[in-house]
Amino acid sequence: MQYVNLGSTGMKVSRLCLGTMTYGTSAWRGWVLNEAESWPFIKRALEHGINFFDTADMYSRGVSEEVVGRALKEFAPRDQIVLATKGFNPMGDGPNDRGNSRKHLFDAIDGSLRRLGVDYVDLYQIHRWDYTTPIEETIEALHDIVKSGKARYIGASSMFAWQFAKALYKADLRGVTRFVSMQNHYNLVYREEEREMMPLCRAEGIALIPWSPLARGFLAGNRRGADHGETTRAKTDDFAHKLYYTEADFTIAERTAEIAKRRGVAPTQVALAWILQQPGITAPIIGASKMAHLDQAVAALEITLDADECRFLEEPYQPHRVLGHT
Repeated sequence: MQYVNLGSTGMKVSRLCLGTMTYGTSAWRGWVLNEAESWPFIKRALEHGINFFDTADMYSRGVSEEVVGRALKEFAPRDQIVLATKGFNPMGDGPNDRGNSRKHLFDAIDGSLRRLGVDYVDLYQIHRWDYTTPIEETIEALHDIVKSGKARYIGASSMFAWQFAKALYKADLRGVTRFVSMQNHYNLVYREEEREMMPLCRAEGIALIPWSPLARGFLAGNRRGADHGETTRAKTDDFAHKLYYTEADFTIAERTAEIAKRRGVAPTQVALAWILQQPGITAPIIGASKMAHLDQAVAALEITLDADECRFLEEPYQPHRVLGHT
């Protein structure tokens, strides 16, 4: 396993981060693995040297945090793990059970720590931009969460670059804790982040830890336009159906499979190798519902695509509307 600094911080993270939305309870989503099925993936990730794990309070409505927390406590010393979670999305029916207000973030971090069974998280992230709360209130609340010892660093997830730039500027102006990471939507079939967000993050020393590096499985090459594909997730992941499936997307998936065939590897490994080579990428957040997915992802760290292969993959790309900010 390779390890790199998380942006401009001194904290070392594995070159891959295991995303844990897949682990929790199938009562939340049909493709989610229950606890007994989930633990072997977390154990194998640790065996591969992955030390970076990302979850969120909304995954399985809190059950993912519980499953991940118990598994990590069983398999690894706390100080050897970089544990990340997120808050923002609704966790109840009340008007204050969501968002990035001081009230909700204080409640959300306490709830996450309780479910994870830990005293602190290494990275606490706002899951989305909150249009109803002043960013000044949010960054002051996050600063106090860090100063209280409940989080070591803070990060953010999908938003517009102007919003993130404003958050960084306001934090600097007030002398409070700065965001150190951006978890954005980025892959071979969604590259809009290359326009503004990624250059901003590189300039500011912000770690890029993109979600959906395999386009929620689309780049595995097993999706179809008519009925989406054979797997449970392919058929039921309505969010993914809104993100991808253009003609250009399918062309890119086909080219990914073509290079994979030439190299004797899986298409997902080619897609991961491509994103790992993009400037500023720290650690793509991978998911795994089959052990082969996890093993192949780690093996992709050894693949280097040449310039001609990258051009072949990138040529068909067509601009998308902004996807994943809500």
